[in-house]
Amino acid sequence: MLSLAVVVFALLAVGWRNRLRRQADVDPLPEVPAELGAALAAADGQYVASTTAGDWLDRIAVHNLGIRTNAGLSVHPEGVLFERSGAGPVFIPAASLTGVRQESGMAGKFVEKDGLLVISWMLGSRELDSGFRSRHAGDKAILLNALQDLISAAPQAEADSGK
Repeated sequence: MLSLAVVVFALLAVGWRNRLRRQADVDPLPEVPAELGAALAAADGQYVASTTAGDWLDRIAVHNLGIRTNAGLSVHPEGVLFERSGAGPVFIPAASLTGVRQESGMAGKFVEKDGLLVISWMLGSRELDSGFRSRHAGDKAILLNALQDLISAAPQAEADSGK
């Protein structure tokens, strides 16, 4: 049994390494701005993973985006910040956000109907989905509303800055 377990873990490691190699062309993550505006909404919970948009099984391995961790999610006027335990922060600029929805699961995490927030965003030319499960159910609606407001305001902010 022990040798079988070792073989299974070795195969998992080889698979993850190959996934990293296939995703080597994924753009670097945006830097977290030195100063963020006051949070419009925030909650503690679990960062589930980031996947290729529309493919809830295709984890993005690079930049530790495919690793599930405890995290805080905060929505700021400049964008969205995942403060992940042990995996480093992920900042998504407001202009990169393309949508937000509720789902019942993604990448190995399944919960009740609409139990996950899934944020769709662009990283270079790739559209990604990042999942978050809030620790308290009441926080989900607050985050969802703040994210929807931020996404709808982003095109207007870009238009105003271009004038």
